[in-house]
Amino acid sequence: MSTARFTYVLRLADASLILGQRLSELVGHSPALEEDLGLANIGLDLLGQARFLLTYAGEIEGKGRGEDALAFLREHRDFLNPTLVEQPNGDFAQTLVRQFLFDAWQLELYERLSQSADSRLAEVAAKGVKETRYHLRYSAGWMVRLGDGTQESHDRVQLALDQLWQYTHELFDADAIERQLIADGIAADPAAIRQGWDAQVNAVLAEATLQRPADRPYLWQGKRGQHGEHLGRLLAEMQYLQRTYPGATW
Repeated sequence: MSTARFTYVLRLADASLILGQRLSELVGHSPALEEDLGLANIGLDLLGQARFLLTYAGEIEGKGRGEDALAFLREHRDFLNPTLVEQPNGDFAQTLVRQFLFDAWQLELYERLSQSADSRLAEVAAKGVKETRYHLRYSAGWMVRLGDGTQESHDRVQLALDQLWQYTHELFDADAIERQLIADGIAADPAAIRQGWDAQVNAVLAEATLQRPADRPYLWQGKRGQHGEHLGRLLAEMQYLQRTYPGATW
């Protein structure tokens, strides 16, 4: 049980941690000051979620690793985030589509985890629900503004959607670890999450005059430690200080 729970909590933590790191790359580079602040605040929320979850994962593991060790001293293959969140920022459309697809998933996930039999997970999820509702309002609003905007903005968002859609399959692909924890009332059922996610995503895409891409599974699965080159580059920057100066403190 403890091994499965550790893996599950780490997956949740890494999803928020890696996307938060991606958003931090945009500070000072967004197309407008308001969006610079908006994306930075979302990134900070995700980092806060990751800290709580990494701390809890370390306690479950029982090997003395805290949030910093789990964030900065694990290897590429030890990260268990979904492949979607490690994708590069690209243009503003790419950033917003990635954020929207993730937000719609995370809101459904946290709403169900807030009723988890694991009280620590339920506590983190209950707080995360409030944050993620704002995140989804932000990203969904931009999906509509860009999708139903100019021809160029529409085309850019549709292209980003077509490119990123393949990574959404992994979000709903339950493995033995999740099935075990679902039976124990700890994890959220991806099938139930998929139903709510579909409804939310379809409604926004319709309002944005965007076409939902055909489902096309991606062969690699980040939540099983199978990653491409993008995560390695992200970790090289994120982990540089701790690995260059082990144990450094401010």
